[in-house]
Amino acid sequence: MSDDLDDGATLERLAAFTEDPTGGNPAGVWIGGRLPAPDVMRRVAEEVGYSETAFLAPSGDTAGAASRWRVRYFSPRKEIDFCGHATIASAVALGDRHGEGTYVFETAVGDVPVVVGADGGRLTATLTSVAPSGSPADDGLVTEVLLATTWTADDLDPQLPAELAFAGAWHLVLPVRTREVLASLEYEFEALRDVMDAHDLTTIQAVWREDDRTFHSRNPFPVGGVVEDPATGAAAAALGGYLRRRSLVDPPADVVVIQGVDMGRPSRIAVHVPADGGIDVSGAAVRLEP
Repeated sequence: MSDDLDDGATLERLAAFTEDPTGGNPAGVWIGGRLPAPDVMRRVAEEVGYSETAFLAPSGDTAGAASRWRVRYFSPRKEIDFCGHATIASAVALGDRHGEGTYVFETAVGDVPVVVGADGGRLTATLTSVAPSGSPADDGLVTEVLLATTWTADDLDPQLPAELAFAGAWHLVLPVRTREVLASLEYEFEALRDVMDAHDLTTIQAVWREDDRTFHSRNPFPVGGVVEDPATGAAAAALGGYLRRRSLVDPPADVVVIQGVDMGRPSRIAVHVPADGGIDVSGAAVRLEP
């Protein structure tokens, strides 16, 4: 992999949405003077082996607040337009280098500002997603997804409809009746991957609503070559848009998404839902040993 780290580039590993290196979602963060070729980035992501590796190169001045960075995200299988946990990890890595402030990530879906600040001596980051959107999920799509899992329609929450939700990447928000149902999730990897590829879905965001402000989530990610994400910032932003569209929160509102528990990598994602515009997603990130 050293041949890919030219121009003084570095490759770091951080877990996002946790303060404990045994929790959260690990991400690779590659920072260099210019972005490698796409096939090199995909190969590096495969070698790193995490669900996502972010690749960053400066776009103009990189000193201090309001610096701009070109960013691309790769899973072991393919490029992803936007990844929340790798954005949080990347922003904390930049904050360690350049200090607190606002870093603007130039992504495939548009500019994503990320504010880095200190909280109790540890750096945290808050991204603001592109404007969210969504629409009711087609019954046929939901049926296809269920057929690839061990769930049936009776396991879904009748009060929370399934929806296609976007805040940088498309997700199927799939609410279930109970925490026990969520914990029981199993699926056929290739079957679900094929359904998701056909509908341009990044993850299936299975959620259980504990209360109006607390959601538990599991996110299968077979399209990226990964069984499941322990924390999915882009899906959390999409969920914030879903809650606003469905009038399930009264903006401005704060909710928390708890994820990764069933994988043994607990994560906590803070989501702020404003009255309009992008959704704010916040979390800490900690370094991992290579």
